[in-house]
Amino acid sequence: MRINEILKNKRTLSFETFPPKKGYDDLDKTKAVLAELKKLNPDFISVTYGAMGSNSKGNVDIASFLKNELNIEALAHLTGGPSSYEDVDNVCKQLKENNIDNILTLRGDKPIDYSAEYCKTFKHATDLMDYINSKYDFNLVGACYPEGHNESDSLYEDLKYMKLKEEKGATFFITQVFFDNEYYYRLVNEARKIGIKSPIIPGIMPLTSPKSISKTKILCGSTIPLNYRNMLEFYKDKPKSFKELGYNYAVYQIMDLLAKGAPGIHLYVMNNVETAKEVFKRLENVIDEYF
Repeated sequence: MRINEILKNKRTLSFETFPPKKGYDDLDKTKAVLAELKKLNPDFISVTYGAMGSNSKGNVDIASFLKNELNIEALAHLTGGPSSYEDVDNVCKQLKENNIDNILTLRGDKPIDYSAEYCKTFKHATDLMDYINSKYDFNLVGACYPEGHNESDSLYEDLKYMKLKEEKGATFFITQVFFDNEYYYRLVNEARKIGIKSPIIPGIMPLTSPKSISKTKILCGSTIPLNYRNMLEFYKDKPKSFKELGYNYAVYQIMDLLAKGAPGIHLYVMNNVETAKEVFKRLENVIDEYF
């Protein structure tokens, strides 16, 4: 089923996960994680490609397991930057063979030692979308950035590309991680002003360890509000309290987003079942009422 059809009828709850890091050695472990996540009744689960577009085979395997064995809609990531036409054809054919209807189209983060070869075939996510649309029939999904993409001069420059993604067929968007909801509200308001009509689902990542802060900032460049940053600093040497803070701040963000009309919530739990369960435990009544 196409996820945009689900969004027409309800708010969605979803997770982001990654395929086995060590290939098939970790496949059973990853499947066990997904089976646990199924108990939380997500509307869909997205599956990353891995760093710099790696492990596309694992991506397809996990997407197929979600769709065909767990009966959960899968949103498979497809990263254009490191891919050739042949790479994209191979992935799209495998996805079709496994009844996967939904693709999150990405250019992908440029590596530190970036060269022109990285984006030789697909310079932008929209180029990847054009190619997929020319040969296949998938529901395409776009990524967006509440604080603007780190390669754009401004949010407003970035919004032009977001509009172009919609014109190329993106039926909804999922945001990059953010910790200040005001950036999300600004993104939605400015997107609507220029005619973007598709649902924009906020992406939330609970911070559960000090290590996750630096990693998130490196990958996403997301601003952490001063009051939250101060609390994270205070509890950094108290692991249990640090986790509690991360869970509860994510819950605060989610409740605020729901109160202001967010069309769904996408949790970046990255295969951490404990994080998903702890956040859901604190949202049990909210989930019953709003999803």
